[in-house]
Amino acid sequence: MKPSTSIPPSRSSYLDIRGLQYHVRHWGPEAAPKIVMLHGWMDVSASFQFVVECLKQEWHVIAPDWRGFGLTESPKADTYWFPDYMGDLDALLRHFSQDEPVNLLGHSMGGNVAGLYAGVRPERVSKLINLEGFGMPVTHPKQAPGRYRKWLDELQDQPQLRTYASPAEVAARLQKTNPRLSDERAAFLSGHWAKETSAGCWEILGDPAHKQTSPLLYRVEEVMACWQKITAPVLWMEADDTNVWHWMGPKEEARIEIDRRLAHIPHLQKEMIFDAGHMLHHDQPEKLAELIETFLAG
Repeated sequence: MKPSTSIPPSRSSYLDIRGLQYHVRHWGPEAAPKIVMLHGWMDVSASFQFVVECLKQEWHVIAPDWRGFGLTESPKADTYWFPDYMGDLDALLRHFSQDEPVNLLGHSMGGNVAGLYAGVRPERVSKLINLEGFGMPVTHPKQAPGRYRKWLDELQDQPQLRTYASPAEVAARLQKTNPRLSDERAAFLSGHWAKETSAGCWEILGDPAHKQTSPLLYRVEEVMACWQKITAPVLWMEADDTNVWHWMGPKEEARIEIDRRLAHIPHLQKEMIFDAGHMLHHDQPEKLAELIETFLAG
């Protein structure tokens, strides 16, 4: 891993997106070719720092904090859903690349949003890179009454996010989730993943409402219908040691469901990243950067 002094600094911009003040992180010269990077659930745009520092070419990397995460405002709402993320992304792309399609990369939840968007607005995406945007568990209409009831019950007891006594505790929490994360990388991320409050503790930069059960069912057949409309070449990357698919059942069953979904993407290249977990952009940023640039050059 490179020393921290070699990390190219990011810069911030703020703009109004659909009534929210959005924070957007940038790396590289604005005149360079663009890559838009979309982070996952309970994450922030700074998460892409390690991949950016491994890129060999000059790029203008644009990475927003999603609504309710990082330094972007939270909406006055009791739930989050994919159409809002897509609406935000559409507005962001109109602002930063009104006339040209973009190279779009998304991790986990960000990969889900990117995949949907690339099928809904295929003319706006030049190439798509999806880092483990598997989607959500399959749902069935009979689940709706129970989901609505659970959501209503949770509205009476607003969720809270745990606070931490120091940045070191935040870093330790990140390393507990991802044991591969080095001390240096954990320390860097802790400064962006949490902020100090007036009470002298560190608070996660995420709206607690993200922890609530969504009342909306995930309709995977609709998602795959969107994926079928993608015209851009797609690079799909998975980690060999990921456990994100565990909600699909045993690994053999999960593999069948994942491959069933991926079969709906027309122009697909698949890559397996070894010695990495779900946060593969933290675990193997050098390999990811190499694959990203090879794919975009091709």
